[in-house]
Amino acid sequence: MEDLMSLAGRQWIGGQEDFSTNKALTKIAAIVDDRCNRCGAKVSAQLPNGKKYCRACINIGRLVEGDYLVRNQMVVNFPPLKTGGLTWQGELTAAQAQISQQLVDNFNQHHNVLVHAVTGAGKTEMLFALLAECFKLGQRACIATPRIDVVNELYPRLQAAFGQITIGMYHGRKYQEPQLDQLTICTTHQLLKFYQAFDLLVIDEVDSFPYANNAQLHFGAQNAVKGNGVRVYLTATPTADLLAQVKAGQLQILKLKRRFHGGKLPIPKEKLFLRPFLNRGKIHPKLMAEILKVIAADHPLLLFVPRIEQIPLYLAALKQEAELADVAMAGVHAGDKKRLEKVQQFRQQQLQILITTTILERGVTFNHVWVIVIAADDRIYQAASLVQIAGRVGRAKDDNNGLVLFCYHKYTASLRSAMKQIRAMNR
Repeated sequence: MEDLMSLAGRQWIGGQEDFSTNKALTKIAAIVDDRCNRCGAKVSAQLPNGKKYCRACINIGRLVEGDYLVRNQMVVNFPPLKTGGLTWQGELTAAQAQISQQLVDNFNQHHNVLVHAVTGAGKTEMLFALLAECFKLGQRACIATPRIDVVNELYPRLQAAFGQITIGMYHGRKYQEPQLDQLTICTTHQLLKFYQAFDLLVIDEVDSFPYANNAQLHFGAQNAVKGNGVRVYLTATPTADLLAQVKAGQLQILKLKRRFHGGKLPIPKEKLFLRPFLNRGKIHPKLMAEILKVIAADHPLLLFVPRIEQIPLYLAALKQEAELADVAMAGVHAGDKKRLEKVQQFRQQQLQILITTTILERGVTFNHVWVIVIAADDRIYQAASLVQIAGRVGRAKDDNNGLVLFCYHKYTASLRSAMKQIRAMNR
């Protein structure tokens, strides 16, 4: 029974022969009418024996015709806490406090909410009262986000803020045995392992890849919440489907246009280049001059490039520059085995230049960082990506401005839209 308790609200793959008859467990066929019951995807792929399996959610375990999904719907009651387990002693600004109270009110009225807040608005801190309200009632909450880096950043902050709450962290790069956490922090893929587990589900960076426009992850998020549970979506760049739900009255919308320190978003500078940014192992002199300005100003530099294969090329070119001989630098991308280590080194200013892809476009905070985007006109950079990248700069209270530079060959609709959105949020 103790093992079952740790699996409350979860679902897993089982077979007919090993299914327990415990009354807390239910089972359904994993695939019915060519449809996966874990992720909702249409199933067409076949094994050599002719049985169909779901390719859409195979990364968390293969579901085959004849398998079952075992669901633990055991009722769990956590001890109600007067303070909701909140140990955070900080203060919100007036604008943050207003959003925070509205989130609590909507939760108590069982209204789903979209929070449209500028990058650096302090969205995490605005969640504290909402989470505490959930925990006061002895209920269970989850914060999910598409990016592993965001999970890793949120976990210690929530640990510090809720010292009396059991918190679990789950993502594909760190295995942890399932346990009965009152607060779960995970990637959106991990939600496929839950079924009607949470009274409150917060999805941060809801417009981000891979969650945005992913029907399977949306299906998992729907299933992870109890029937009367509440969903809260956080973003600086709302997607069209969320705005359509707001228009239809299915979502409340709360807006915050100012950062927590009251400052505005830095307006990116734009620079047209006629020749290649990198040619025969040498960086364009004007681009190199911009990089050297950042280093001379003693700011850490996030240098964004569109493609993973470009990272070692730019890294090699930078290391050839005599003026950068003493500058610590590295490159990082989603498949980098030392990804977490390098990000932490940059955060601790052990690296001064970090060449990266869009994996660091959002959800991470680096003190005093400046940003240069190479080939900002590349198709990989949608308007939302550019807005998020610009939002890495000026997040500190004592350093609320800085350089954001978009380098391009052709001025695209995404560039134009990003600049328009940033100026609109600053009004």
